[in-house]
Amino acid sequence: MILPQTPSQTIGPFFKPSLVRSAAETLAPNGARGERIVIVGRVLDGDGAPVDDAMVEIWQANADGRYDHPDDQQEKLIDPHFHGFGRAATDQHGSFRFDTIKPGPASGLGDALQAPHINVSLFARGLLKRLVTRIYFPDESLNARDAILNAVPSGRRSTLIARVESMSPQPTLRFDIELQGENETVFFDV
Repeated sequence: MILPQTPSQTIGPFFKPSLVRSAAETLAPNGARGERIVIVGRVLDGDGAPVDDAMVEIWQANADGRYDHPDDQQEKLIDPHFHGFGRAATDQHGSFRFDTIKPGPASGLGDALQAPHINVSLFARGLLKRLVTRIYFPDESLNARDAILNAVPSGRRSTLIARVESMSPQPTLRFDIELQGENETVFFDV
């Protein structure tokens, strides 16, 4: 018997028609608590060309720093309107966008507070496994104590920190993902 290949055994592009649903890039519906923000960015290859068939997933804590997951047993508020997961396909310019909220500090190892951050997974043509990185926020005081951010060499940390693009009508932060090259985004082994 011949079994069909599964997505982990093939190399896309199949994300947009198969895995990305409309409105999956909107994480914060009406009623969700917290500061509303927009994350915009582009996925770029080693030559700086846009990757137009990638899929970007994000997973984040709510405004109080709690994940909508049964393993998160922190005594922080659960937001019934915010689930913290989003998915977006890149367009012909390699661009993606998420409408979300700024997460609160979540507990890490030994209950040490982590700086507010958004976990990012990237799936793209030619990648047999997802790439994993994080988005941190500029001018965040907890960045100086975040164990994961500070494990990254100081000259590379800037690839993990979003840049403010505009503040009106709501904060918009830019986070470009560069797959290779001089400004390659830091990716983590998981």
